Amino acid sequence: MFDQLLQFWPYLAVLFDVVVAAVASGHAVLHKRDTRAAIAWVGLIWLAPIVGSGLYVWLGINRIQRRARSLRLDRPRLEASPSLCQCSEELVDQTLGADGSHLKSLVHMVGSLTGRPLLHGNRVSPLLNGDQAFPAMIQAIDSASHSITLSTYIFDNDRAGKLFLDALQRAVVRGVAVRVLIDDVGARYSWPTMPRLLRRAGIPCANFQPTSIPWRFRFTNLRTHRKIMVVDGRIGFTGGLNIREGNCLSWQSSHPVQDLHFRVTGPVVNQLQAVFADDWAFCTDEVLTGEKWFADIEPDGPILARGLPDDPAENFESFRLTLLGAIASARSSILVMTPYFLPDAALITSLNVAAMRGVAVEIILPQQNNLVYVQWASTALLWQVLERGCRVWLSPLRFRRHTRKGTLFRENC
Repeated sequence: MFDQLLQFWPYLAVLFDVVVAAVASGHAVLHKRDTRAAIAWVGLIWLAPIVGSGLYVWLGINRIQRRARSLRLDRPRLEASPSLCQCSEELVDQTLGADGSHLKSLVHMVGSLTGRPLLHGNRVSPLLNGDQAFPAMIQAIDSASHSITLSTYIFDNDRAGKLFLDALQRAVVRGVAVRVLIDDVGARYSWPTMPRLLRRAGIPCANFQPTSIPWRFRFTNLRTHRKIMVVDGRIGFTGGLNIREGNCLSWQSSHPVQDLHFRVTGPVVNQLQAVFADDWAFCTDEVLTGEKWFADIEPDGPILARGLPDDPAENFESFRLTLLGAIASARSSILVMTPYFLPDAALITSLNVAAMRGVAVEIILPQQNNLVYVQWASTALLWQVLERGCRVWLSPLRFRRHTRKGTLFRENC
């Protein structure tokens, strides 16, 4: 019997490869959103017997959304309580005016996409770099009387981190309820890690998605990059700043990063708090409810605002679809500032179509990225937006997430 199997093993191997390749190809065709990616994977699967199918199973299958949903199993999502400051159609029309009436369709689209109401009576103040944001955040922490929630990706044990550690410890001593959530990977950028120091100081702290690399390496990109701080349920901070000294340009760090943060007041702060509370419950099973965490907020400013969370479970692709809708709605200009410009085919097409419609599309990128391979990938696809009339500007500093002035990247560079 064994001799017969040895005699026919080449045929059995071919049959096995054909079956596996057929299954892998069918999965790629049915599940890949990008047609070009599906064609590339199918070609690799059939041209590289066994190896191509193995690579597709290892690298080609997106398990993130399924993994995120399984982690959320039996954990109901927390939402902010209905607000009396929900915008009426009349208020939206009045705020947009005649020049912005074409954006009303975008308002309806994002409302349908997120299920969250657009709220009036908010105030949003931009804070440039940690030089403005960190003092404002520390002042808010020192003024807290009931609660503080803080979520961040990176919380370094450096000059900036110690400022926040000391301020949070003072708040705990005053009897303020504090909750800190730090991504487990982002917490490892310095040593000793800040979660350890926070817990030693008596500050409740949780790590988002603790992982032991390399055993769970395939899910290390299931991270939280949210930056949220809410004080007394009334004052919110959000934006792009991690807690690390490189964000303070006046400190002349060896790795400076220019970025923006925002101070937010008004009813939309409850939506910020709801996002934190949902993540906190996911990590610790503690549900934050009541007036200590969710205040009854009165209108505080003229801005209409809505929270737009994005995650690989319930809110999968909500931010991407919002960007596509906004680009399609643009009539005069589109300004893009990002440190990592790696748009998919749909986003590139949307920007190009907008430019060909006569919309001024300006894209601002760092001249030198902090991730070399990202800069290579970003530079390699710039021709796809340049050839249709988009303009790309490179900021002169080594790396900055946002910029105010730079040099034009021309097509012949």
